[in-house]
Amino acid sequence: MKFDPASNIQYLRQFGEYGDVNPSITDSATYTFMQAKTMADTFHGETEGCFLYSRHWNPSNKYLADAMAAMEGTEAGWVTGSGMGAITTAILQLCSSGDHIVSSMTTYGGTFAFMQNWLPRFAIGVTFVDITDLEAVKAAIRPNTKIIYTETMTNPMLQISDIPALADIANTNGIKLVVDNTFTPMIVAPARCGAHVVVYSLTKFVNGKNDCVAGAICSTHEFIGQLIDVNSGTAMLIGPVLDPMRSSSILKNMHTLHIRMKQHSYNAMFLAKKFAEAGISIQYPGLPAHKGYETLKKMMDPQFGFGGMIAIDLGTAAQASKLMEKMEIEDVGYLAVSLGYFKTLFSNSGKSTSSEVPAEVQREMGLSEGMIRFSVGLDNDIEHTWEKIYLSLQETGCL
Repeated sequence: MKFDPASNIQYLRQFGEYGDVNPSITDSATYTFMQAKTMADTFHGETEGCFLYSRHWNPSNKYLADAMAAMEGTEAGWVTGSGMGAITTAILQLCSSGDHIVSSMTTYGGTFAFMQNWLPRFAIGVTFVDITDLEAVKAAIRPNTKIIYTETMTNPMLQISDIPALADIANTNGIKLVVDNTFTPMIVAPARCGAHVVVYSLTKFVNGKNDCVAGAICSTHEFIGQLIDVNSGTAMLIGPVLDPMRSSSILKNMHTLHIRMKQHSYNAMFLAKKFAEAGISIQYPGLPAHKGYETLKKMMDPQFGFGGMIAIDLGTAAQASKLMEKMEIEDVGYLAVSLGYFKTLFSNSGKSTSSEVPAEVQREMGLSEGMIRFSVGLDNDIEHTWEKIYLSLQETGCL
């Protein structure tokens, strides 16, 4: 039977304590045991269905983690208090002092800063490469390399990682492929393409409302078990726990994710074509001219489209600022960071979400100072939105 992430979520039987159609929210930090031996066994990871302490597990977080695992097609999942909590926890579980990582150069600014500025404090080295150059990836691997790290659709350049090819490289070298799938939920299931660990910022498309910060890690039972081991698990000992109230709200929002992703993708494709017709430099993986178009097509579930992220290049930061300010006045959307919201959000990547990346590295990866990244919203009348964008382009001298 065809893998269908939306159906996998739909058919989860997650009833509340009293038969509620929504799972009950467990508003408790600690849990009782009727027998002392059961508590001891739970500490040693030898029980199922028992909860010890909410930093380790609680029922609300497990409901959400199970839904994420169902969507990704992995054995298990675990949820965190932020996307960076998921990324850093997964990396630190796999790496120790003296280890090495090969990472996409084009990656979220917070991830880049963690790898470039924070990991060296613990003698963990990182080599940044063009992740679409598979020979460069192979050449960067060292005897102490533990991870190849990338994003399915990279931030902010919208490059497409060839996950099956990267998984082959990782498997050949006995290392793990870790993939951030924040931009492409449901569109691509990295674990089914060979990734060993999948991480998310749930803040973005999965939740869809920009009303919370959360993350997730999806992988095997073995890896998630190691992650939450009470004696050595990075998640248990560092403690990036998600509040169960937020778990509950995100879980409910997941049941509309398939509808939202289709509309995000439809609207983004419409705007991408209009930008191209207007002669504006445009990056969108759904356009055949995009370098990653064929790579994404072979990995994606076409029913969800090519995603809601597009990027245009106006050459200079000053011109980008003029257009963004005008679009906000015209109610196209908001000049704001983040993505996956029901309204369109836009920002100048080099001055915002990628500002942690040094200017010389931005130039090396091809990040123009005039790039505007759009997270296209759920607009019901996208043609009218384009009219507002076109007016803004005209009045700011971009056409």
